[in-house]
Amino acid sequence: MKVVAIVGSIRKESYNYKLAKFVQQHNADKFELEILSLNDIPMYNQDIENDAPQAVLDFKAKVKAADAVLWVTPEYNSSIPGVLGNAIDWLSRVDKVMIGKPSWIMGASMGNLGTVKAQMHLRDILFAQGLGSPVLQGNEVYVGAAHTKFDAEGNLTDEGTVKFLDSVVENFMNWMKLYI
Repeated sequence: MKVVAIVGSIRKESYNYKLAKFVQQHNADKFELEILSLNDIPMYNQDIENDAPQAVLDFKAKVKAADAVLWVTPEYNSSIPGVLGNAIDWLSRVDKVMIGKPSWIMGASMGNLGTVKAQMHLRDILFAQGLGSPVLQGNEVYVGAAHTKFDAEGNLTDEGTVKFLDSVVENFMNWMKLYI
């Protein structure tokens, strides 16, 4: 199974990127996970959506070819970051590569509540008409106090979080049997 991860942070030391990297490495025997970069995705502009830049075409092609999308989002101002919203705008236009594509969501933050509000907004967005993505329910991953759960090398070291992620991955794998 091929999964792409879209991380809503472009910060070099992003806890959300570290979380996606952990899922990728820890589950390499279960599925292939490619972490997509949003660094080169230009701002969405309807004037060029039918003749999108190559970075957008490549991004959309990878999402289209994947069996599922893992969204890993920080929380900015109680919602998703602008860079993530921009990527979603591109995905929801013209060929609408997200329609029917299964999604699952997680996020990490230094706050105690993880990314609860951002994930609620993201779920709503993924159900929008141009996206129509089924979302794995009941397996929310809110990694709060992330700065205490990763070591200096970026490894997830919190045993409880690792065990919980293992159970969510198992639930995701079982859920995906409905789609592939």
